[in-house]
Amino acid sequence: MGDYEKRMKRGFKILQQMGREDTMLNQKELYPDLYNLSVGYLFGEIWSRPHLTLRERELITMASNISLARPVGTHSHYRSARHIGITKEEIMELIIHVGHYAGWPAMALAVGQFTEVLKEDAEKAKQKKKKIRSKK
Repeated sequence: MGDYEKRMKRGFKILQQMGREDTMLNQKELYPDLYNLSVGYLFGEIWSRPHLTLRERELITMASNISLARPVGTHSHYRSARHIGITKEEIMELIIHVGHYAGWPAMALAVGQFTEVLKEDAEKAKQKKKKIRSKK
């Protein structure tokens, strides 16, 4: 197996751990090279480096996105954080902590984005339960 295949395999493994194996498919459709860089380099090289855990990397990424008031991308990291066991309370404490360094508008945006994720995920869970009940 060549270096490219090894990086892609590591990248997919990280994405699976984060519950994001179906992420960035718009990149794959639009321009496969961009998708390959995202999976192979970003996740296969950067996110899989030693010395920091997946949890620590997710906290760092959320803090960076919050402090930079990213309009996109943060939602998926909130979902990944929840998927790997970071609690709602931990995310809120992160938002509060970063907000006091990055500014109140950054914190307000983060709260709005996290609220959207919580509502969307609750609705998905509700729909999933409805489907399960209807199958019985």
